Amino acid sequence: MIRTTVDRLAAPSPKDRAAIATLEKSIAAHDGRMAELACMNAVEAGGRAERAEPLPFPFTVAAWNLERCLFPLQSAEHLGATGAEVVLLSEMDDGMARTRQRHTTAEVAEELGMAYLYGVEFIELGLGSATELEFCKDDFNRRGLHGNGLMSTVPLHEPFLLRLEGERLWFMGEVDQPRLGERMAIGGVINTEAGSLVVVSTHFESAATADYRERQMTGLMDALDVAFPGLPVLIGGDLNTGNHAGGDFEVEGLFARAAERGFTRHGGPIDGMTTRPSLITRWPERAMKLDWFLSRGLAVSQATIVSSLSPAGKPLSDHDVITCRIDGFA
Repeated sequence: MIRTTVDRLAAPSPKDRAAIATLEKSIAAHDGRMAELACMNAVEAGGRAERAEPLPFPFTVAAWNLERCLFPLQSAEHLGATGAEVVLLSEMDDGMARTRQRHTTAEVAEELGMAYLYGVEFIELGLGSATELEFCKDDFNRRGLHGNGLMSTVPLHEPFLLRLEGERLWFMGEVDQPRLGERMAIGGVINTEAGSLVVVSTHFESAATADYRERQMTGLMDALDVAFPGLPVLIGGDLNTGNHAGGDFEVEGLFARAAERGFTRHGGPIDGMTTRPSLITRWPERAMKLDWFLSRGLAVSQATIVSSLSPAGKPLSDHDVITCRIDGFA
């Protein structure tokens, strides 16, 4: 578990990223280089929390895979309408041509008046997928970072980043989006009127099996139990449940493993899908339930799915927002 925090992550130079692309395609070479890169071994802590006092109950939490975050300000407005005091984000760019070289997490947090944590999932070695190239005005990435974020209207304490178990699929294989890195979780502790709560934003592997994601879930729970024994926990994000399984999320063993450890799942209506066609993902028939909250030691209610269409009907992401209300400690 990575605990180092910085005000701004130091991104590798274009020369460094070009050198990564020439590395031997092995886990050893990958991990050796990743261990040397400061941006892969720290959490960026920024923004400003609106309030200093503990968060009162009830409060709302939102989780959203923002699919690169093409529209930071519109996305922030969309999140603001949910009334969420805590926001879990995944697929957030920092210095990518497809999102105009913007630090999307910092922009969303500033617009919402929140403190944020940001961690790098992948260093992108290219500009993105074929459809993403249509959004690029530059032919280079200024920073080339892509990751997950956590935001809150109250201060975030004890920040951490945890890399999940994986096989370096986006580095080793023949992929259209070559990357250095691995799926990860980023989290911290917030103070509520009843005590401390651990909040975790995560993103499980899409290009893998249910067993693969089950191992990621187990590793995440193991790490949380060691680092934060006895504290209530809320995990949220894109768990990619049912991906490459015909969309059947019930095949995922991660739910059973989580239940064995005292977690309850929340995802809105059981037949409510959380994906939709978007400006990047143009699959009109694609509909899956990928996004969830998992809670332990919390009273959770009103789990909902909020459309990611803007008021004008523009899809802001290929995922809808999920929200839940935290009523107190269980």
